[in-house]
Amino acid sequence: MRKTVRKKRQAIHVFKKFVDMAGWPRIIIGIFLFSLFMAAPFVGVLISTSLSNTLERFGMNGVLVLAMVPMVQAGCGLNFGLPLGIISGLLGSTLSIELGARGIGGFAAAIALSVPIAVILGYGYGQLLNRVKGDEMMIATYVGFSSVAFMCIAWLLLPYRNPTMIWGYGGSGLRTTISVNGYWFHVLSDFWAIKFGHFLFPTGMFLFVALMCFLIWLFMKTKTGTAMTAVGSNPEFARASGVNVDRMRIVSVVLSTVLGAVGILVYEQSFGFIQLYMGPFYMALPAVASILLGGASVNKASIWNVLVGTFLFQGILTMTPSVINNVLQTDMSEVIRIIVSNGMILYALTRKVQVKR
Repeated sequence: MRKTVRKKRQAIHVFKKFVDMAGWPRIIIGIFLFSLFMAAPFVGVLISTSLSNTLERFGMNGVLVLAMVPMVQAGCGLNFGLPLGIISGLLGSTLSIELGARGIGGFAAAIALSVPIAVILGYGYGQLLNRVKGDEMMIATYVGFSSVAFMCIAWLLLPYRNPTMIWGYGGSGLRTTISVNGYWFHVLSDFWAIKFGHFLFPTGMFLFVALMCFLIWLFMKTKTGTAMTAVGSNPEFARASGVNVDRMRIVSVVLSTVLGAVGILVYEQSFGFIQLYMGPFYMALPAVASILLGGASVNKASIWNVLVGTFLFQGILTMTPSVINNVLQTDMSEVIRIIVSNGMILYALTRKVQVKR
């Protein structure tokens, strides 16, 4: 009898510890996602295809969500200016195609061209945020939106000449959507890909995301990364310890911008297209919502938050329209996708506002 009571107490203790670690919101969302996977076969949705799509979306968006970590850790808040990094990646990818680079070399060239642009833009972005301390997220939103608007003009004026990218009837200005097929389409996704029937595991893309996560984790363990975390936790204490607070904040913004540039390249090689003009306008919101759903706060984030949040957000976004469409026997996928994605974004942001208060 005593052993039974002891086991029950131990089980309750383990359960409470798990709840404290994961949090009820993630547990509830996880249960809902699991129930969607369980219900899928009964409404004619293949689990293998749905799981494959979820994993594909997870890999596509993983590095973009990871870009939130440096700025959060440095106390700069959530990076609503992510479109600035995305624009750097778009410039690198279009320049790579303009040069005719293909395959893994073309993808590497796109990264090599994107990173210097991201460093320059990130440095200027960091200098701006250092002058508006306390209002970083609001200013970052304006920076992201205004940079997208500015580039709408630039995409029409930049002197690209590759016929696969420019408008056919004018001979100048880039198209709204540019295909990377024939250049570096699925260069990561098809690398060591595992396929069983309708299930496809993009091994190469997952390895790349894992590499980026490992590099950020490793960076956070260095002297600079520790100083950055100290600045985010207590800037006055960090300053008293001899840390240059403004410099650490700039480093975090530059790193976040570079990750945004690399992240959009991973997204493009999987998606198959480069989306210009207003394409990057709202791309920061899903990344912000993902890391918040993963358990991050406005001044603390980890790799674990990135992985959990991205999987939950993309899983719900993938499964909900498929299951509900088959239940209702009608095509409302886009409407449902908008409702679900914006609903999760709203929940994530309002929950963190309440915690901050």
